[in-house]
Amino acid sequence: MNRPDLNPGDLTDEELVHFAKMGKQDAFATIYERFLPAVYARVRFKVPETDVEDVTQEVFIAILKSLHGFRGQSKFSTWIRTITNRKIVDYHRARVVAATDSNDYDHTEFGEQPDRDEFLERQDDLSIIQSALSELPQNYQDILLMRFVDEMPFNEIARQNGQSIDATKSLFRRSIAALSEKMQEENE
Repeated sequence: MNRPDLNPGDLTDEELVHFAKMGKQDAFATIYERFLPAVYARVRFKVPETDVEDVTQEVFIAILKSLHGFRGQSKFSTWIRTITNRKIVDYHRARVVAATDSNDYDHTEFGEQPDRDEFLERQDDLSIIQSALSELPQNYQDILLMRFVDEMPFNEIARQNGQSIDATKSLFRRSIAALSEKMQEENE
């Protein structure tokens, strides 16, 4: 990063981490740009739309604060996914505490928007998926999110989970069937 001909976008994740730990701001900016789409998508799938940006911001603040603790014992993307999952859990914990502390809920009125019905329908669909997903075992949730949100190929999921590709595909099929069953229950 000290050489003028070196583009931060050409560096590996591990090289970026090394430079970010040295205090190179452009290295962390590149980490942010590289991982924002995946973090945002994962958060959006597990958190209500109104809070996605806040939780995503909390994830990157946590990454920045704990970057010096990254030891390279796992892939950097796996480490970021772990932090993202923890922040999602923290968010839901805080909501449970807030709901038990207060019986009144903030109901925001929608302004007159031309696509209001479409927006509400999409939110309802996402809510059904989120609810059904949250009722699945954690390993089912993880593989579905890795495949659909993180857009990982099966061989990468298998490698990260320490499984064979056949075991990964089998787990994925069971996860899809369980999600479908939960969604049907939600619709009834």
